[in-house]
Order: sequence, then C-alpha cells, then structure tokens
Amino acid sequence: MTEDEKMQVAVFRFSVISDFIHTRSMSREEKSRLIREKCERKWQIPFSEKTRISRGTIGRWVRIYDRSNRELKSLCPNSREDLGECRAMDEETCLSLVQLRGQKPEATVPHLIEQMKKSYPGVKLNNSTVYRFLHQHEMMHPVYKNQTDRRKFEAELPNDLWQSDVMHGPHVEVNGKKQKAYLIAIIDDHSRLIIYARFYLSEGIASYLDAFENGLARRGLPKKLYVDNGSAFRSNHLEYVAASLSIALIHAKPYQPQGKGKIERWFKTVRSRFIPHQKITTLHELNTAFESWLNEDYQQKAHSATGQTPFERFTSKMHCLRTAPADLKDYFRKVARRTISKDRTITIDGRLYEGPVSLIGKRVELLYHQNNPEQVEVRYKGESFGMIRPVNLHVNSRVKRDKNNNPQMALNDNKPGYKGGKLWGGTHG
Repeated sequence: MTEDEKMQVAVFRFSVISDFIHTRSMSREEKSRLIREKCERKWQIPFSEKTRISRGTIGRWVRIYDRSNRELKSLCPNSREDLGECRAMDEETCLSLVQLRGQKPEATVPHLIEQMKKSYPGVKLNNSTVYRFLHQHEMMHPVYKNQTDRRKFEAELPNDLWQSDVMHGPHVEVNGKKQKAYLIAIIDDHSRLIIYARFYLSEGIASYLDAFENGLARRGLPKKLYVDNGSAFRSNHLEYVAASLSIALIHAKPYQPQGKGKIERWFKTVRSRFIPHQKITTLHELNTAFESWLNEDYQQKAHSATGQTPFERFTSKMHCLRTAPADLKDYFRKVARRTISKDRTITIDGRLYEGPVSLIGKRVELLYHQNNPEQVEVRYKGESFGMIRPVNLHVNSRVKRDKNNNPQMALNDNKPGYKGGKLWGGTHG
C-alpha cells in the first residue's frame, strides 16, 4: 500500500471516529447509540472488502488517535509483507485444507479439523483459524452461498448510459525516457460506439476531463455516466461538471467490475486487435495509429451482440440525443470561492488577482481553466462581474488611487531617457 493509499485509509478512519473526538461531553447513552449506529451501518472502506466496523475497532482507533496527540498519520494502517496469507498455517496445510474442503463442501469446521488431524497427525488447528481462512477464500459455504443476480443489460437508446474507465497501455518515449500511457475511454452502452478514447500520460482528473469534454462535444450529452471508484472519478470537479450538465454520475460498486462489462470487453479487444500490431515510440504516433484503427476498424464492424456496426446503431436514433451547449467549455472550469480583501486582491493557486471595487469584502465565485489562469470570471449571487486578471506587481506599484479608490496611472513622460551609459555630458573632442 502506497503512502497516499494509507493516508486515504487514515482520513476514512478519522471520519468514523470524529464524532467521538469533537463531542466528548455526550452522555453514555448517546455514545452507545452512536457506536451502535456505526456498527450497524454498511461502509465503503478504502482498499477492503469489508463493509462493517466493530465496536472494538472504533474504540481502538479513538485510543490510537488520542495517544498520538491527535496526529492523522497515527490512523494509517501498518504495512504487512504477508498480507492475504494465513500466518497460523503453513502453505502445505492451507493447500491440504482447500483440497479437503473441495471434497467435503458441506462439512462443518470441527469435522474438517478432525479429518485434517487424521490425515496429518502433526497439524495443530483451531476453530477460529480455520473459520477465518475459509471466509477469506470464500469457501465457508460454497454450496449455499447466495450468488448475485447478474443479468445482461442494455440501455434502451443512444446516450442513455455511457460507461467509462482507464486501461494501462504501452510505454512511450517522452524526453528520452520511457513512460506509461493510459487509455481513457467512454463507450455508449446501447450502440457500443466509442464516444471518445485517447492515450494520455496520466490517468488523473485533468486527463479525464479532457476526454470527457471531447466526448460531449462530439456525441452530445448522456443521461448517465457510469464510472469506477478511482480518484479521478471521485473528483469533486467531475461531480460538479456532471451535475451542471444534468448528467447523473454513477459509481460502480467497489470490487465488482462486472457492472462495467462492456468497457472491459472493449479493452480486451484493444489489447488483442490493436496493441500487439503496433510498433510505436511516441505518444503522438500511438494516438494517430489508434484513431485510425478505431474509426476504420472497430466503429465500422458489426458488433456480435447487436448485429450492427456501432456507428450505424448510434446514428439510427439521433432524434433522442441532447446536443452539448455552445458554451460547453465553460462548464469545465474549476470553481473557487474567495473573499475579496480590502486591497481588492484575491489569491488563486498562488497567483494574485485584482477584483472589482464593488465586491470588496464579499465572498465570490471564481471560474477558470487551470491551464489558462489568465482568464478568471468572477460571479456574485449568480451575477457575472466580468473577467479579472493577475496583478502585475511592478505596474501596480505605480498606480495611484483617488478617494473613490479608482486607479489612476501616474506616468512622467518628461523623464529623461536612457543616455547609453555615458558618465559625462557634452561631446568628446
């Protein structure tokens, strides 16, 4: 587990115990009720298949946090080199137990332990160790285990539902070094048309928003966007963009990739029909070859499930499509909220801007593209007050303001010009 992943776990654990950290004056009855609610609730625990948290675990996290003088890092999980392995049994014993379970799927744990001792007299097992091992490997009730009802599904119309995900691609040459490329793709559930797909050098939110914006501009607005649980897909920025365009953002259940079956199957097609046949060196070459293959091969071949080409199926019902707004690019701007200070300045991402005089002391919304910080729109109570620009400190130092705080540029046009470095006046003889 990386340091970032550990910190995500720590943040989650703090969110669970924060009620007990900040409200120590609660009564015993209130505390018991709160703990009971937390134990009964189903959680999405980062990097874990578990959904429940026990009373003892909550208490342990609170004690650890208190003893560390309330340092968030204390809630980070400790690394284990043998994660996922059974430390109470050696590998041979585990394999033997798996084999015996396959032969006796209905046997109880005590009966399995008895049979193991008969076959391997030197083996020492206890109920809790075997119970834990069988649960970890989903072998506790192999016969009666309830299976999830997974039926084939297809959206009724084009753009009813888009599926999107990221595939790790080949390495490309960047500034003389090899760097991994990531294929960000969006597929229409009804037609199997690839809305947009491109290789990027990052799978972060900036790359994903670029792909998403291009997809919307080309194919219109979907009703729903079905994505994974990666950090980019959980971004507040993406949630804001989708909501502002009336697109429902749906996240797949953790550790259940079956819900994204169509995009996963298409990635398999890319790996088998495109990647092996390419000899590329740069990202530009990779995307050029990929776009040609996508438009001339995949989009034009009949799909086995629909009997039509993705392009034909998508364009056969275009009357139902919502076109993207003319100002689509504006929907992808970041939104920051700041209070304009008395000297009219605002700071965004370390850059200093000058706001309108009429909004001094007001908390405003600032909308901007991160790759174009020169253009920032300021809004207050839903009304636009135009664009603001970064402060030029050199020019700003020469600006005088009247009693109404209106800027007046003070320049002395009569100031003598540069004399070419001469130290003495006059002419040389």
